[in-house]
Amino acid sequence: MDLKSNEAFWLVKNGIIHSYPSLHEDKSCDVLIIGGGITGSLMAHQCIKDGYQTILIDKREIAHGSSSATTSMLQYEIDIPLYQLSEIMGGKSAVNCYKACAESIDLLQNICQEIHSKAGFRKKKSLYFAAFKKDKQWLKKEFEARKKAGFSVKWLDEKEIDKRFKIPTSHGGILSEQGGSVDAFQLVHELLDYNLKKGLEVYDKTEMIAIQSIKKKTHIKLNTGANIIAKKVVFCTGYESTNLIKEKFVNLLSTYAIISEVDEELTKAYQDLLIWNTANPYLYLRTTDDHRMLIGGEDEDFYNPQLRDQLLNKKAKILNKKFHKNFPSFIFREDFAWSGTFGSTKDGLPYIGTHKDYKNAYFVLGFGGNGITFSVVGMEMLSYWLKNKKHPLATYFAFGR
Repeated sequence: MDLKSNEAFWLVKNGIIHSYPSLHEDKSCDVLIIGGGITGSLMAHQCIKDGYQTILIDKREIAHGSSSATTSMLQYEIDIPLYQLSEIMGGKSAVNCYKACAESIDLLQNICQEIHSKAGFRKKKSLYFAAFKKDKQWLKKEFEARKKAGFSVKWLDEKEIDKRFKIPTSHGGILSEQGGSVDAFQLVHELLDYNLKKGLEVYDKTEMIAIQSIKKKTHIKLNTGANIIAKKVVFCTGYESTNLIKEKFVNLLSTYAIISEVDEELTKAYQDLLIWNTANPYLYLRTTDDHRMLIGGEDEDFYNPQLRDQLLNKKAKILNKKFHKNFPSFIFREDFAWSGTFGSTKDGLPYIGTHKDYKNAYFVLGFGGNGITFSVVGMEMLSYWLKNKKHPLATYFAFGR
């Protein structure tokens, strides 16, 4: 293939899985979901399961936003280490957030089994290694915090990491039992197809251009000339929520990824492992279900899509160089490269909940390096709220926290 592109690998790998219509007639529903990525598709799955008449719309083609660019590493680790998060919000609260993410990986596995997914979900271990000698002290502190909280972790010294995983550059690290990966782009379409048969309605190239809440219902005007009246609206619009919310609540970052040619010898060594390090920005790696090695990182502040994409070739070369530095026993033959945008928050946590400027509405914004696991957590939270029940994680993820 040997391509450099601003289109993510998953779009080329999967092609056109499903085609959806745009909406040109007025509709009403219990729940309107705005955003057709992995978050929106998970919320739709939950709403249909709970028996709500549900419509999902997206201004693009389905899954062509951040879900087409994600590297889909499923981690319970939040971008802020557990010991630091404990200092910010208290030990019990921090552990609850970490445990919710850990449990979400198993929940996603159950969902994949339920819908007979072929999106390559795979449970994996996770290796978090010290990229520099100075990082070893705080990483050991992190290991002790996770061990105390009950997570299944093991400390490996540099010699053992080199022997087991052929990484001679580490200074020790944490091996965790809980992790996974999946093709999120394919999973989105599988979730929607499964729920279309159960009554879900899905429309792409259908954009909200105005919203007004009147008493207990919300009126949404669309770019197609049609209107939707919904009892509840769920915004699953990711970093584009910055266009809806006035205050600054997320820092947008550009990220880059490269993927190798099919190489069974390379991927066999790491097929059951996620790998990331303590560098800033950190390097992260995983294998795919079609025997490729995926590398991501080189994050920097997002300014505009043009500047982000102009840096693609430069960033791809840096990622390639970092792979060969850390994994000198293997040859990485680059096949594809892409860039994307994601959001980071002050405490590494998502924003899931209500916002004062939007009545009858919820936001499910799974920011950070483990946005998919946050979205799975958001399924249960949304289910609680639609039943007028409080959720124990609500205060941790609320706006204005």
